[in-house]
Amino acid sequence: MLTRNCLLLFLWGLVNEGSVSSLRPPSPPLGRSRTGREHARSSAGPMRNGAAGFQRVKRGWVWNQFFVLEEYMGSDPQYVGKLHTDLDRGDSAVKYTLSGEGAGSIFTIDQTTGDIHALRSLDREEKPYYTLRAQAVDIDTNRPLEPESEFVIKVQDINDNEPKFLEGPYMASVPEMSPVGTYVTQVTATDADDPTYGNSARVVYSILHGQPYFSVDPKTGVIKTALPNMDREVKEQYQVLIQAKDMGGQLGGLAGTTTVNISLSDVNDNPPRFSKSFFHLRVPESSAVGSAVGRIKAHDLDIGKNAEVEYTIVPGDGGAMFDITTNEHNQEGILILKRPLDYETKKAYTFKVDASNAHLDPRFQSFGAFKDTATVKINVLDVDEPPVFNKPSYVMDVYEDTPAGTIIGAVTAQDLDASSSPVRYSIDWKSDLDSYFDIDPVEGTISTNELLDRESIAQHNISIVATKLNSPVLTSRVAVTVHVLDINEFPPELASPYETFVCENAKVGQVCSAVNLLPASSCVDIHCMISDG
Repeated sequence: MLTRNCLLLFLWGLVNEGSVSSLRPPSPPLGRSRTGREHARSSAGPMRNGAAGFQRVKRGWVWNQFFVLEEYMGSDPQYVGKLHTDLDRGDSAVKYTLSGEGAGSIFTIDQTTGDIHALRSLDREEKPYYTLRAQAVDIDTNRPLEPESEFVIKVQDINDNEPKFLEGPYMASVPEMSPVGTYVTQVTATDADDPTYGNSARVVYSILHGQPYFSVDPKTGVIKTALPNMDREVKEQYQVLIQAKDMGGQLGGLAGTTTVNISLSDVNDNPPRFSKSFFHLRVPESSAVGSAVGRIKAHDLDIGKNAEVEYTIVPGDGGAMFDITTNEHNQEGILILKRPLDYETKKAYTFKVDASNAHLDPRFQSFGAFKDTATVKINVLDVDEPPVFNKPSYVMDVYEDTPAGTIIGAVTAQDLDASSSPVRYSIDWKSDLDSYFDIDPVEGTISTNELLDRESIAQHNISIVATKLNSPVLTSRVAVTVHVLDINEFPPELASPYETFVCENAKVGQVCSAVNLLPASSCVDIHCMISDG
C-alpha cells in the first residue's frame, strides 16, 4: 500500500495516447487508465475527509525511470514523460517543479501538466543518464504537497557509432614456412555504443583483403596463417585489411577497418649455391704470401645469420698452397696465398671448394645437403722477373802480386722467365771506388785492374749487378768478397842496429846477444867486439 501523498511518475502521454515507443524497454501495463484513476480519486474523496485510517485504492504503476532517445533530430522538443500526483484534481492548484542534472537547460517540465520534454539532442556516449528530482507544490503557497521524489532519465542507445581500431595500423611478423593456424597477431576494435542494449556494440571481425593467406577469428580478432609453407623468398610482405562490424555483422551494421602489415621472417630453408660450378682465376707468380689472390661467392637466398656462408678447401692439389676465408660483409670466399708461386715450377692448380651454412635448421635438413661444391682452377701467370744468380754470394782469392788484367773468378746469373733474356753484368761503382776490378759484361768474369797490395787492403767487397738485356729495369745484385793473399816479397831485417861484446875466451855456441829481425829491404850490420875475458 502506498502512502497518501506520493508523487506518481508514469508515462501519462504514452499510455493515454497508446504511443509507447519500441525503442523503450517493454513496461508492464498501467493498472488503470486516466479515467479509472480520476474515478478512484472522486470515490476516495469522502473517505479521506471522514476517516483518518483510510486505505488508498491501489494506483497504477509507479515509474522511477524515463527513457529518451539519443540523437533525436525532430523539430519539436522530444517528449520524455509525465509527472502526476493524486492531489492534482485538474483545477491548476498543483505546480510541478524539476531539479537536478540538466533541469532547465536540457529538460523542461510543464508546471501545470507535469509533461517533461528534452530541449536538445542527447548523446548517450557523452552521458548515459540524468538524475533529477521532482516535487508537487501548492501553486499559491509553494508549500510542498508531498516529499520530493528522485528519478532517472536514461538516454536510450541507438547504433550511431562504428567500431574503431585504436591501435592500427598494425605491424606483425610470422616465420616463413609456418604451419596452418600459426598465431600472427590480434586486433581489437571498440564500439562506443551500449553493450548492454541490443547488438549495437556486438562486433564481428572479417578479412576484406588478405585471403587465402591469413584468417581472422570473428569473435576474438586473432589472425592466423591460412596457407602452409609460405615462402619469404617468394613473397615477404602481406597487407591484410580487417573489418570490424557491429550489429553482430548483420546487414545495416556500422563497420570500421584497419590495416595489418605482416612480414614473413626468415628461417634457414635455403642452402648456399654457387652461381657456376667452375671458377677460373689467374694469379701472378709474384703475388705475396698472405695476399688475396681471388674471390668466389655462393649465394644464399636467406638473410641475416641464415645466409652466413663458410668456405672450405677440399684436401687435394691446392690445399697446401691456398687458404680461404669468408668476408663477413658480403659473404664472399677470399682465396689467400699460403706459399710462394713459381711459374717455372708449376703453372696451374686445381681444387674444390665447399660452401655451407654456419647455422643449420634441423627442420629443413630433409630437403637435402645444405652445401654446394665448385671447382677452382688457378693459372699462375709468368712475371718478368730479374735475373737470378746461381749463388747467394761469391768468395774469390787473389795474390797480391797478381798482374793487372788477371781473371780471378766469375759470377753467373740467368733469366728464368720463358723469354730467357740474355744477361749483362756490371760492377756497382759505389762498391769499387778505386776501380781495382773489372768484369766482362757478357761472360761475368772478374779481373784485376791493377796490382793489389795486401798490406794496404787485405779484403775487397764489391757488388755485381746483373741486368736483363730486354728489360734493363729488372736487375739483381750479388756480393763478391775478394781476399788478397800474401806473398814472400820482403827479406828479414833487424828492428835496430845492434852492437854486442864477446869475451875472448868465449866458448863455442855461447850466446852473445839476441837480434830481432824485421822484414825490410836492407841489411843491418852487426858489430861484435872481443873484450878481455
